Order: sequence, then structure tokens, then C-alpha cells
Amino acid sequence: MTEILAVFRSRSQAVDCNSRLRLNGIPSTLINTPKEANIGCGLSVKLPQNALPRAKGVILNARYSAFYGFYSMKNTYGKTFFGRI
Repeated sequence: MTEILAVFRSRSQAVDCNSRLRLNGIPSTLINTPKEANIGCGLSVKLPQNALPRAKGVILNARYSAFYGFYSMKNTYGKTFFGRI
């Protein structure tokens, strides 16, 4: 299953983003950024793939200075694969 991570360089902005997405009815979860990613502050917002278009609008309108980007995360046979969207 492919999930989307919104990666931040600021922990406080990641927490704020998660709250903002939930207030807008977008299912999201605050998670530790997987070590395989080698990016960000250690916290990311995980979303289902079908929520990406709405989440993009909310995140880009918020103009987070520490927003690093969207990444797809896929677990296959015990390995985690990342790719920038």
C-alpha cells in the first residue's frame, strides 16, 4: 500500500499541519519520519493517497516555511521505498 508523507524541517510546523488537515476533514497522522528517508526533522504527516489533492491545497495555502515536500512511501516485502512527488 502506498501512503503519502508530508515532510517538514520543523517539528512545530509538522504538528500544526496535522491539526490543520484534521480540522479540514482530511485524515492524517503524525509519525516519526522513517530513517530510510534521511530527510526532515524527524516528524512527518502521513496521509492516504486519495487525500493528496485536498491536503496539497491546505498545506500550500498555509505557506509553511519548513515544508520539505511530499513523498510516497511504499512497503514491499519488508523494505520501505521513498520517492519525491
